[in-house]
Amino acid sequence: MKLSEVLVRPVITEKVNRQMEKSGRYTFVVGKAANKLEIKKAIEEFYGVKVTDVNTIVVPAKNKTRYTKAGFLSGRKPSYKKAVISLAAGESIDLFAQG
Repeated sequence: MKLSEVLVRPVITEKVNRQMEKSGRYTFVVGKAANKLEIKKAIEEFYGVKVTDVNTIVVPAKNKTRYTKAGFLSGRKPSYKKAVISLAAGESIDLFAQG
């Protein structure tokens, strides 16, 4: 798999920000077909850091319904895969860099 197929985007939430500050764990949305070895290699290659641990989670799809003038509209949000990355001591990734 190509690097762009493995790493989709970083997850930026309050919970993830706390994990980044406290324990050096970063969360990324990754391709569904990517395995832990490919994810580790992609992170190390793209950010130039040493990865110690990779945990993956497949977030299930959800049904969504909303009410509009035309009535109820129903649909589904797709499932996706997340990876929680632990870095070696002293390593960090700057996700908020300008440029």
